[in-house]
Amino acid sequence: MAINKIKDSITKSVAQDAIENTQRIVREMLESIQEGGEQKALEYAKELDDWSGDVVLSEQDIAQAGESLSNELKNDIRFAHSRVQAFAEHQLASLSEFETELAPGVVAGQRLIPINTAGCYVPGGRYAHVASAIMSITTAKTAGVKNVIACSPPKPGVGVNPAIAYTASLCGADSILALGGVQGIAALAYGLFTGHEADILVGPGNRFVAEAKRLLFGRIGIDLFAGPTEILVIADQSADPNIVASDLVGQAEHGPDSPAWLITTSSDLAHRVIELVPGYIERLPEPNRSAAEAAWRDFGEVSVVDTREEAVTLSDKYAPEHLEVQTEDLDWWLTNLSNYGSLFLGEQTTVAYGDKCSGTNHILPTSGAARYTGGLSVGKFIKTVTYQRMNEEANKSVGSVTARISRLEGMEGHAFTGDDRLYKYFPGEVFQLGHNA
Repeated sequence: MAINKIKDSITKSVAQDAIENTQRIVREMLESIQEGGEQKALEYAKELDDWSGDVVLSEQDIAQAGESLSNELKNDIRFAHSRVQAFAEHQLASLSEFETELAPGVVAGQRLIPINTAGCYVPGGRYAHVASAIMSITTAKTAGVKNVIACSPPKPGVGVNPAIAYTASLCGADSILALGGVQGIAALAYGLFTGHEADILVGPGNRFVAEAKRLLFGRIGIDLFAGPTEILVIADQSADPNIVASDLVGQAEHGPDSPAWLITTSSDLAHRVIELVPGYIERLPEPNRSAAEAAWRDFGEVSVVDTREEAVTLSDKYAPEHLEVQTEDLDWWLTNLSNYGSLFLGEQTTVAYGDKCSGTNHILPTSGAARYTGGLSVGKFIKTVTYQRMNEEANKSVGSVTARISRLEGMEGHAFTGDDRLYKYFPGEVFQLGHNA
């Protein structure tokens, strides 16, 4: 495959000692909070966020948060919530329970059971991630989760960002906690302040939040192992280089380690986008500008390929979180692309629409995880479980085969459970139950 890398990223590896330091800090904090409970979580809240107020938001707190927001902002939040809820409802409708008779007397089925408690982490540091509250809480409630607990970092003297508090309540959160970072994740996992231990933790966060979720995985479920957000744009000669450059920069502002990639069949477009990107970065305010500048400098890539088939192969190798296609014949790309978190077809749509309000979920796989998983959906909050039942006649075949396979494997106890039923249901009949029978 012919690939001409017009701009390459600067390979950077995070120092191993920095990774190990994060792991050590998070592990110690989780163990300390598990042992010390709510009091220890409160100590961390005071130490790390300078917060000593109430942890659980009251109805009055939520009402005051709503009153502090403009009607225009509340209307925008309700717009985004309605779109995300509608899409999640269609996702739910696409799932189904069933029951089938595999053979005479052998009935098997599938049930869909919502998990009991979901913990939704909503970042509230540099940005007020209202959209993250919508994506996680709305999807969990639509799935039928009984207890949805949200937590978000408090600001000194303010508490949870009022827009986040209002949004979390609107979307159906049963409890909202003013806790951030590891102490927030620990509170969700251990059931602090609410009495409900989370069965799953969802939502983005910094490296400490991500590490806490990673360490707790297994004890509870998580949505994804999250890394820096990514965008890949596939474009041909018909694309507008200004729109392509704008979209790349739009995602690069997330942070200095956010990859922004372009794959194109047009060398002219590639060079033009490279020329334009600095200007689009320059119009950003700080600290967004510095973040985007570093991301483009160190993690930006521009590749020129000869054919659209080569573009598909390269894109699927990246398996990007967000994939935009700005080309002719969009249906061809929809059919042929396989690895992405979410796909944005045509110039008229962009990642920011999906991030904020178009309806699809923005909690998506990163770091190549789109090769094996999609993003957050109602299915993440629902257990797909199976059941079976049989009549006595079905035991003739199933019991005999089970006994013989079990004995082949050396599992005599398994074999006897089949034998005993056959002897009970069919006294006097002879069955071939394996060489030890």
